[in-house]
Order: sequence, then structure tokens, then C-alpha cells
Amino acid sequence: MSDPHTGELPLSDRRDEDLPGHWLLAKVGKRVLRPGGRELTAALLDDAALAGADVVELAPGLGKTAVEILGRRPRSYLGVEADEQAVALTAAAIGDRGRVVHADADDTGLDAASADVVVGEAMLTMQSDRGKSAIIDEAFRVLRPGGRYAVHELSLHPDTLPDDAKTEIRKALARSIKVNARPLTEAEWREALERSGFVVERVRFAPMALLEPARMIADEGVAGTLRIAFNVARNPSARKRILGMRKVFAKYRDQMAAIEVIVRKPDVEQ
Repeated sequence: MSDPHTGELPLSDRRDEDLPGHWLLAKVGKRVLRPGGRELTAALLDDAALAGADVVELAPGLGKTAVEILGRRPRSYLGVEADEQAVALTAAAIGDRGRVVHADADDTGLDAASADVVVGEAMLTMQSDRGKSAIIDEAFRVLRPGGRYAVHELSLHPDTLPDDAKTEIRKALARSIKVNARPLTEAEWREALERSGFVVERVRFAPMALLEPARMIADEGVAGTLRIAFNVARNPSARKRILGMRKVFAKYRDQMAAIEVIVRKPDVEQ
């Protein structure tokens, strides 16, 4: 859950009660913070065809996906991150194999038509409708004709979910993760991306099981999961928050899923 507008204090100096959910999980040792876990990220990056491409990642956060991107041999990697601490974390993760700039996802400062692929995970969900549109428009601007935007986000389903149910879920998420999350249905994600001029090429889903034991072990390994459990057990305020988050995820598991969407900028702009 990588928010491009987090606070500026180091994690260790922020109150657990006030931390956005993704930073709280990072503080107790969780490194995979995407709704669909490592498996959906791997599918996303494979579908995005990164080999030999100039890749821009929006809001790389801890730098976990950046490392996976680099493992697929792009021509270049550039991370765009609004949080200064996250800039440092990603820079440390990638070393001299790429670079990270301090900028907003909706105003990257990059040249138009300068990238072949833009990657964004679990960051559009945290934006208002206007914020989503601004970031998607910026991705479109930065991409070359024929370029791909690879998105991994939180989705609501089915498409016919009533508006009052969507509002209930969004409010419950906001209370638990301390971020004004606004996940969309598949149809709404498609519409938001197509409105900016993109053509949808692929959609995949995965269960939203971020804090379930099986997903934790798959994402973090046995040793990593045990380390997280130990850190949570010795921190009552973090434990209360994380159990609250898990309760919300479990309550709405039938109405939430992780979604991958691969879209393409037309070869000729329309």
C-alpha cells in the first residue's frame, strides 16, 4: 500500500496510532505491501514486458518492486517518489542500477514520451477521483506511443456493488489504515484508465489476503513471518492496529480483490 504523500518523520519517530497502514506494517518488518502479494506483482511485471525497456515506477516505497523490475533487465529504471524517506529506501535497494527522483506522481517533471513502461502499485487506490485522473494523465504523457502502464491496485466487486456498500467499505478501510482509500470496481478502473486515452490489454485478479497466514508466508517467508509476528506481539499499539486492519480485510473479503490492469498508449494518439 504505497502512499505518495506520507509524512516526513522517520518511521521510528511516528506514533503507531497515526501511521498510515502500509508504514505501520513496514515498521514491524513487512516488506511486501501490495494487495495481490508477490505473485500478482510477478504476473504484472511479466505481462508488462520490461526487458530492454525504459521503465518508470511511481511511488516505489520500500524499493521491493524496483529490485524485481531490475531483475527483468530493463534498459533503464527511474523511480518517482514523493516521500523523502522512501526515496532513500529505494535508492539503497537499487544501488547504482537505476535512480530515484523526489517528485509527485502527478507532476513527475519527466520529459513527455520518455518511457516505454510505467509501473504503479497500490498508490492510485489512495487517491481521490481527481488525484487518480491526474496521475493516470501523467503516466500517459510520460509514455511513448505504444508504451504500457502496468497497474496493481485494490478492487471492489462485483461491478454491480451498490454505492452505499462501496461507501461503507471505503470508510472502514480509511478508519483502519488511516488513509482515505478509494478502491474501484473493475469497470470503474477500466473507465478511469480509458478516459485518459489508454487501451486496456489485460486484467487479472488475486485474493486480497495481505494479512492472512498463507499469504504472509508466501510473501515474507517463514523466517520473515515469524519476525513480524514477534515484533507485533511485543508492540501492543501496533498489534491493536494490525488486528483491526485484518478484521476489516476479512469482513469484506468477498467484496475486495487485488487487480492487475495492463493498458497501452495508442501508437497514434487519438
